[in-house]
Amino acid sequence: MTVTGRFVLLVALGVVPLVLLGSSQGTAAAVLGWWMLGVLFLGSVDLALAASPRRVVVSRVLPSRVRLGESVVSELFLTNIGRRHLRGVVRDAWQPSAGAGNNRTRVSIPVGERRRVRVTLTPFRRGERRVGAVTVRSVGPLGLWARQATLAAPGQIRVLPPFHSRKHLPSRLARLKELDGRTSVMVRGQGTEFDSLREYVRGDDVRSIDWRATARRNDVMVRTWRPERDRRVVIVVDTGRTAAARVDDEPRLDTSFEATLLLAALASRAGDRVDFLAFDRRSRGRVQGAQGAELLSRLVDTMALIEPELIEMDWSAVPGQVRQITSQRALVILVTSVDAIGSSSGLLSVLPQLTRRHTVIVASVTDPGAARAVHERSHREEVYTAAAAERALLDVARVSAAIRQLGAEVVTASPSDLPPALSDKYLALKAAGRL
Repeated sequence: MTVTGRFVLLVALGVVPLVLLGSSQGTAAAVLGWWMLGVLFLGSVDLALAASPRRVVVSRVLPSRVRLGESVVSELFLTNIGRRHLRGVVRDAWQPSAGAGNNRTRVSIPVGERRRVRVTLTPFRRGERRVGAVTVRSVGPLGLWARQATLAAPGQIRVLPPFHSRKHLPSRLARLKELDGRTSVMVRGQGTEFDSLREYVRGDDVRSIDWRATARRNDVMVRTWRPERDRRVVIVVDTGRTAAARVDDEPRLDTSFEATLLLAALASRAGDRVDFLAFDRRSRGRVQGAQGAELLSRLVDTMALIEPELIEMDWSAVPGQVRQITSQRALVILVTSVDAIGSSSGLLSVLPQLTRRHTVIVASVTDPGAARAVHERSHREEVYTAAAAERALLDVARVSAAIRQLGAEVVTASPSDLPPALSDKYLALKAAGRL
């Protein structure tokens, strides 16, 4: 049972005549007592006439997935199987991170009829967003007292990564087509897989001349090449404590997922096989053996449930994890944070094991605020901030130089620039025939 604001107002009205007219203490207490008894009687009658909220059957219609930042509609269907007309309020008890907003809705359901309640959800966190119950408050005809019941109505929706970086995919696919020779370009595609023979034209590399074919055709013939296909791309995302840090108001892990999705979409279209591993001290998510549309679908489903763990990354286990995925030479991409030498020592110690067998790229997001702070020195506090930012940038440069010295490539960029930058590095390696 609950009381409404109307009941509180009615109780307060009983005090007004006493204040305005005045009376002795005994008379005032008697009048107030009779007034309270009358109000309580009215409330009891109102409660008895209210429809039972437990005589409501609840069903739910809900989409299974939504991208982070997008909106979907959750629909509740309420059927009144009681003997009285139900008037009241329905609250759909979603988690706050589901973004339900104002989830209280007034309803009026005659006996034997059904009403639909729509709640717009705009989630602001990845993962499974759940709802377990619906609260129905049935108000009496006088609006003084109400019956309330919480009814089970479980539901869940999986919030997927937003994949904002897909806007960069068409331009990268166009460059991939140029490399693959599917569009007309001024220079031939590079690579190590033989494609076909054609007549020599001015500007062709003389090293591509096929002398045997030239002798047979009595004309100068050159070999054409295309980027390698069916190569292995293994993406390892660090889900340790550094992935929880927010850079430019976005968790590092979310930026890593954006870069992974763009690269996976591009590599899959290029004919390469992409495997994904989210790891810190144990595997948090793994996708293997998927191609095409299935690859992206499985990736976003797996990523949706992964959250950063506040533990150190176990880099010593990464070479073994890569060997479990493939025994062939592959492009191994480590998406992590490149900070001070001390925090990156584990990464640096295992790079020689990886670079001996694979082509390795280390990708890391950098803080654009640090680059801006370096140039802001108008007062003392900004000078100290600029010094700290300068030191942080120097640390990143030192670690990047150490990574290159160990034979790996480095890609560092801001959250918005890292996904296209990593894809550009992939295309550059493919064009150079290094995959």
